Amino acid sequence: MEVKIGVQNVARELVLDASGTEDEIETAVRSALDGGALVLTDDRGRRVMVPAGSLGYVEVGEPSRGRVGFGA
Repeated sequence: MEVKIGVQNVARELVLDASGTEDEIETAVRSALDGGALVLTDDRGRRVMVPAGSLGYVEVGEPSRGRVGFGA
């Protein structure tokens, strides 16, 4: 599942392919907002930790495929 994380006062967003379902990721975000840090693991086993107070936004969804042709 592709996850985009916006961090306050940082120009670039974090993008990772997280393991787990959309519901599991949403649960992790909600529990992080109660206090602590958002901790997600990507498909390669790397962990990303963001303090909850620094979260700007979290976008969860499948990656969009590039369109080809004149109608793109």
